[in-house]
Amino acid sequence: MVLAPMSILGWLVIGLLAGWLAGRIVKGGGFGLIGNMVVGILGACVGGYILPRLGIVPDSTFGNFFAATLGAVILLFIIGLLKRD
Repeated sequence: MVLAPMSILGWLVIGLLAGWLAGRIVKGGGFGLIGNMVVGILGACVGGYILPRLGIVPDSTFGNFFAATLGAVILLFIIGLLKRD
């Protein structure tokens, strides 16, 4: 499967916004604006992997944004736990 360039751009924008929002949700787990945006992009991957396995398939832009934000929050939480040790 090959993604169109606009799909990749949309995925990156959603991931960037989701990372920013996740940094606001997870207090003390942030890495600054740029770091949180990178985590958001990775979170989009995590959310895109986890939600379909739970039977939730986001089929809209808002659904994809929710999945990316959820994935970024999970990543920030896990990284925050590991960072404390």
